[in-house]
Amino acid sequence: MRFRRGKRPSGVVGIDPSRVPPGQYVTDRFPVLHAGVVPDIDMETWDFKVMGLVATERSWTFDEIKAMPSTDHIADIHCVTKWSKLDTRWEGVRITDLMSGVTLNDEVSHVLVQAEHGYTANLPLGDFLRPENLLAWSFDGEPLELEHGWPLRLVVPHLYFWKSVKWVRSFRFLDHDVAGFWERNGYHMYGDPFREQRYWGS
Repeated sequence: MRFRRGKRPSGVVGIDPSRVPPGQYVTDRFPVLHAGVVPDIDMETWDFKVMGLVATERSWTFDEIKAMPSTDHIADIHCVTKWSKLDTRWEGVRITDLMSGVTLNDEVSHVLVQAEHGYTANLPLGDFLRPENLLAWSFDGEPLELEHGWPLRLVVPHLYFWKSVKWVRSFRFLDHDVAGFWERNGYHMYGDPFREQRYWGS
């Protein structure tokens, strides 16, 4: 068999096929994909906010977030464009740790993740609060590159990677689901890679 450089199917060179969702190929690269241009980040004015249906809205500077307890996490990630990258290593603050100081209203069911340029993605609350999810500032032992979402990227490894929003700036808590940018443009509202929930109707 012949494969394009940087790609290999599951089941090759010791990869457990159960780790790779249907329709995906494994790559050693980290492709750069995003909507719009890479933003110009001004760290003098940058902050991160929690808003919506919360008892008290909160905001933090980047230094305040980095001062929170940090966690290293290794995860497989799966892009809707069909590449998977295994054993990626991230460092950041767990979402559950960030949210430990935030009181949600009882009716909260979903989160709208908001980023630079008005980009958004939606998540059910239970998926948002999984213990492996991070606000990450480091990838593979190095500071996160700007093109991969510096200064902070949400990492939600169990869903397609468009849900792991780059350049994230806030979480808005809601009592209903709201389609984000790609969801409004044909992508699945949930995005489970093992069920191939890529697009509307999947």
